[in-house]
Amino acid sequence: MNTSGASAASSASSATNQRRVAFATIIGTTIEWYDFFIYATGAALVFAELFFKPAGSDIALLLSFATVGLSFLFRPLGAFLAGHFGDVIGRRAMLVITLLLMGAATTLIGFLPTFAQIGVAAPILLLALRIIQGISAGGEWGGAVLMAVEHAPADRRGRAGSYPQLGVPLGMLLASGVMALMTGVISPGAAFLEWGWRVPFIVSIVLIGVGYFVRRSVDESPVFVEIAERGQQTKVPIVALFRRHWHLVALAALVFVGNNAAGYMTTGGFIQGYATNGLAMDRTAVLVAATVGSAAWLVSTLAAGILSDAIGRKKTYLVGFVLQALVLFPVFWLINTATLAGLYAGLIILSIGLGLTYGPQAALYSEIFPASVRFSGVSISYAIGAILGGAFAPTIAQALLQATRTTAAVSLYLLVATLVSIGAVLCLRDRSGIPLGPAHEEEQAVGATVFYAARTPARDEAPATV
Repeated sequence: MNTSGASAASSASSATNQRRVAFATIIGTTIEWYDFFIYATGAALVFAELFFKPAGSDIALLLSFATVGLSFLFRPLGAFLAGHFGDVIGRRAMLVITLLLMGAATTLIGFLPTFAQIGVAAPILLLALRIIQGISAGGEWGGAVLMAVEHAPADRRGRAGSYPQLGVPLGMLLASGVMALMTGVISPGAAFLEWGWRVPFIVSIVLIGVGYFVRRSVDESPVFVEIAERGQQTKVPIVALFRRHWHLVALAALVFVGNNAAGYMTTGGFIQGYATNGLAMDRTAVLVAATVGSAAWLVSTLAAGILSDAIGRKKTYLVGFVLQALVLFPVFWLINTATLAGLYAGLIILSIGLGLTYGPQAALYSEIFPASVRFSGVSISYAIGAILGGAFAPTIAQALLQATRTTAAVSLYLLVATLVSIGAVLCLRDRSGIPLGPAHEEEQAVGATVFYAARTPARDEAPATV
C-alpha cells in the first residue's frame, strides 16, 4: 500500500469515524427498510380493499401480497446499477442516491388516489412506485454493509456488519409501531381506511431528510479510497464478477433464502394478515405484537454479529438455521391459539432464529468477494437471494393456506427453504479476518468454498476452515 493510501485508510478507520459510520448505517438502513416494510404492512391491512377490491376478497389479498413480491424482481436491477457505480465511483454516493429514491417513492404512495377514485390507474401507479422501492432496496444493502465492514478492524467485522443489519428489525419495529399508533389511537376504525393509512407513508419525507444529512457526514470506505488511489477500479465489475466468481454469487444467494423466506412471514405481512383476517384478532394488538417481535429480532441480530467474531460466521449461521428449523412448526401452533400470548411467543421465537441467520451476513458476504467487485458481489447475491427467498413468500404462504386450510403447509415450505440455506452454508469456508484491501485481491479470490481452491493460498492469507 502506498503511503497516502495507508494514511487515508488509517484516518477513515479511526474509532471516532467508526462510531459515525455505525450510526449512519443504522439510521440510513432503518429509514430505508421502514419505507420498504410500511408498504408490506399496508398490503396486509388495506391495499386489498383500496386498490384490488373488484377482484374479490381472496384474490384481492393475493394480488396485494403479490405487489410486495413484485418489487423483488427489480432488486437485481438496483443491485447491478448500485454495484457497478459503487465499485467504480464509491460506496457513499450510492448510499445517498438509494435513500432519496426510496423516500420519494414511499412519500408518493401516501398521496395515491384509490381504485374507487381513478379506477385501474390506481393499482398501476401503486405497482410503479413499488418497483422504484425495489430498485432502491436492491442497491441500498450492499453499500451500507461495505461502509460498515470495510471501516472495521478485522476482529470486529461481525459486530460492525450487524449494525446495518439492525436496520431491518428497526425498520420493521418502526413501521409496525407507526401503523399501530394510527389504527389504535389517531385514526381507528373507518378513519384508518379513509386517510389514516396514508400518514405513515407521507412522514417518510421527514425521515429521508434526517437520513440524507447523516449519510453525507461519513467518510468514504478506506478500501475504496485505496482502490481509487491505486487506479484499480474494474471498468465493468459485473462482467468480472460473473466470469470469475459466479459460484460465490450462487452460494451467497442460497445462504439468504432460508432467512428471507421465514423473515417475510412478518416483514411481508403474512402473519399480520393471517392473525387479523384468519384468526379475527384485533388489528392494533397484532401490530404491537409484531413490534415486540421486531425488538427480539434486533437483539438477536446484534448478538449474532458479536458471536460471529468469536466463533466464526459459518458456525453462527449453522446454529441459527438449526434453531430456525426446529421452531417453524411450533411458531404457527402458538399463533393458531388465537391468543395474544401465543402470538407474542410465536413471533419472538421466530425472531431469535432470524437474528442469528441475519447478523453475520454482512461480514460473511464481504469476506468472500474480492475488493474490486465486492459491491457488485454482495449486492447482486443479496438481491437474488431475496427473490428466491422472500419475494413471493407471503403470496406462496397465503396460497398454501387457502389450498390446504392448514398452516402446516406453510411451515413445511419454510423448512425446505431453511434446509437449502444450511446446504449452502456448508459449501462455504469461514473467511473471518481475511484482509479486505486491494493489495490482497489474489488471496481474496482463493478458497472461498469447500470445492474451489485452484491455487495455493498466499502465505499470509488468514486461515480458512471448512
